[in-house]
Amino acid sequence: MSTQTDAVTDAPKRESKRILTGIKPTGIPHLGNYVGAIRPAIQSIQDSDDEAFFFLADYHGIIGCYDPAVIHESTKIIAATWIACGLDPERVTFYRQSDVPEIPELAWILNCSCAKGLMNRAHAYKAAVDINTEKADVDPDQGINMGLFGYPVLMAADILMFNATHVPVGRDQVQHIEMARDIAGTFNHRYKTLFTLPSAVVDEDIPLLTGLDGRKMSKSYSNTIPLFGEPNPQVSPEKQMHKAIMKIVTNSQLPAEPKDPDDSAIFEIYKAFATPTEIADMRAQFAAGIGWGDAKQALFDKINSEIAPFRARYEELMANPKELEEILQMGAEKARRHSRKQLDKTRRAIGIRPLAKLK
Repeated sequence: MSTQTDAVTDAPKRESKRILTGIKPTGIPHLGNYVGAIRPAIQSIQDSDDEAFFFLADYHGIIGCYDPAVIHESTKIIAATWIACGLDPERVTFYRQSDVPEIPELAWILNCSCAKGLMNRAHAYKAAVDINTEKADVDPDQGINMGLFGYPVLMAADILMFNATHVPVGRDQVQHIEMARDIAGTFNHRYKTLFTLPSAVVDEDIPLLTGLDGRKMSKSYSNTIPLFGEPNPQVSPEKQMHKAIMKIVTNSQLPAEPKDPDDSAIFEIYKAFATPTEIADMRAQFAAGIGWGDAKQALFDKINSEIAPFRARYEELMANPKELEEILQMGAEKARRHSRKQLDKTRRAIGIRPLAKLK
């Protein structure tokens, strides 16, 4: 296929970056999300002139979540979380995917030039099929909806609509960026060079936090430490975090027994929040036999010192959804200044344009 890299007139110059990050609104943000995505994304643009687009991927959310209340509430929670943690909606374009109708229209257009075989190779689809084929008398596609199957095309539309040059992702999402490049290249070759081929940005230095049970911190394992807690008027978010940290699984070593910090979830999480000097000091405390209760308390104190300043703003936004909605609508209008132009060029390229000028 073609490897053309010409950009449209509206695309950024190649020496600049246009960064795009999507956040799926399902569930409650936890420490793993903060360390792995929220904090590094916000830090990466604070001292940069690069353009940045951050969006709530609510259309992606409905692929596997059929509870409208969860989608709605999670959208509010995640929007409030990003802003409370320092995302500046004046500095970036922060919007809700569903507020930019040009994106699903572009996804359909891209679907019509995307090979089905490319989608057959998507990891998520193949994994779902593999699960079915391990069962007797089960259709390989049982339970698989078209949202899951076509997920990479919608993701490509998210990226190509704004001619993003760099897309920060986890290693498990690199394939989707490669697919977006394939889809863009096919369109550019078949019709007209309109889309920039994006590059995946994988930060190998970002830690993957261990959860309460020793496995990777993940909502699917129910082993997370909520960033701002679950909605609960009876227990403060700070107390919820403290309680969760005290549940981290440890071995049976007693206080005063030397402990291996490199085999401890407590120490691993601590490293994600501490300075090199603090890390060295904690390592020494492990060697000296710090008690598990004291180690957990030190971990809580370290995390809380960073997260506590964000809580007031988070609670303020959660109590004032009108402010959140105004921020998202402002972002949607900024996003549509780009998407309207890009979709118009795309429609004209495929032959969908006025038959004649009308007076």
